[in-house]
Amino acid sequence: MKRILGVLPLTIILLVTTLLQGCAGHNHQSTENLLSAAGFNVVIATTPQQLKHLAHLPPYKMMRIQRNGKDRYVYADPAQKLIYVGGLFSYDRYRDMRLAKNVTEEDLQDAKFNAEIASGWNVWGPF
Repeated sequence: MKRILGVLPLTIILLVTTLLQGCAGHNHQSTENLLSAAGFNVVIATTPQQLKHLAHLPPYKMMRIQRNGKDRYVYADPAQKLIYVGGLFSYDRYRDMRLAKNVTEEDLQDAKFNAEIASGWNVWGPF
């Protein structure tokens, strides 16, 4: 009996950790479903240059970049080797859908333009 009670806290910790990891994956999937529904385009990384650039992007965070004089919003999913790309209209729809679903706001300040990350976007071709 003492042995079971000694193992119980470790078992609970492992169970909670597993559940939290599952929730984190679900959160990314939920965000990506909203992005698709809001009109973001999926761009799959197919070249070595794109894969290299993708590896340097903050994963699962919305970024605002300027491309060809226009604001674009980009969300990187390195596990799936792709990015979601949308304009202001798609971004506004995504934000409204998030709020409507009562999804807690992540720091939308992540969408601020970051000059260091902005370089290298030409490897993705036109979008």
